[in-house]
Amino acid sequence: MGRYRDQVATVGEWISGARPRTLPNAISPVAVGTGAAVGTGSVRPGLAALALLVAVALVIGVNYANDYSDGTRGTDDDRVGPMRLVGSGAAAPEAVRTMALAWLALALLAGVTLVSLTRQWWLLAVGAACLLGAWFYTGGKRPYGYLGLGEVAVFVFFGPVAVLGTAYTQSGPPSALPLVAAIGVGLLSAAVLVANNLRDIETDAVAGKRTLAVLLGDTATRRLYAAMIAAPMVLSSVAGPRDPWMLLGLFAVPLAISPVRSVLGGVCGRRLIGVLGETGLVLLVWSIGTAVGLALSILA
Repeated sequence: MGRYRDQVATVGEWISGARPRTLPNAISPVAVGTGAAVGTGSVRPGLAALALLVAVALVIGVNYANDYSDGTRGTDDDRVGPMRLVGSGAAAPEAVRTMALAWLALALLAGVTLVSLTRQWWLLAVGAACLLGAWFYTGGKRPYGYLGLGEVAVFVFFGPVAVLGTAYTQSGPPSALPLVAAIGVGLLSAAVLVANNLRDIETDAVAGKRTLAVLLGDTATRRLYAAMIAAPMVLSSVAGPRDPWMLLGLFAVPLAISPVRSVLGGVCGRRLIGVLGETGLVLLVWSIGTAVGLALSILA
């Protein structure tokens, strides 16, 4: 059996391995994109549901793929934080890889269905890029997550791509305000990863995983996190004069104070696990507020 106790993880371990705390990264861009569609009067709930399925399946798939790739490389041998199925020996690498591929296949199926219903065939290329990005984040011979590019990918795929893609499939080319919202979602989504990589900065450096946090160092990473949390709030304020409903995103400001204070205050290691959850909540609340604002813009 080797290091894997019986090669069959419990249901609870599989759920923990899926990293539910990251699901706001999937829900938020679809909510904002759908809010933008509502604001044009062209919302299509069925297509929104398919877009949500694509996003959720991608997030879960990439989480299992990361577990598999990092675990087989030995990167997860000494970690704090959520359950690592391969790194802990709870599940065989092949089982985790199969789970990752199953979720990514579900994302592919939902995405192809969405494209076929909208007949926006060029979106197939975007979907292919998303799937490749999900796998090669930590997979392959030269994973880009080991080169400091993880936050860039999260910003792109869970910001502009997910938000504007969701809006486009329901109501056509989006206007300027959804683009501003997409940037905010991307920044907050990437901030979740920054907090995650800040937590693992020491073990990643030892394992040779050159995340952005490892490349920047502890102090600069903490400042980057604070800036990425603050920027969407600034975007809401700037968009307010054009559409006052966009100020609804500022309901997330009180929730942002605690994680930013913790990060700038030097909290590290296991104590950053709570910051991850708080960051996800900031992302979700800002996105819901912004989604409602975009939806209500039809009244302006």
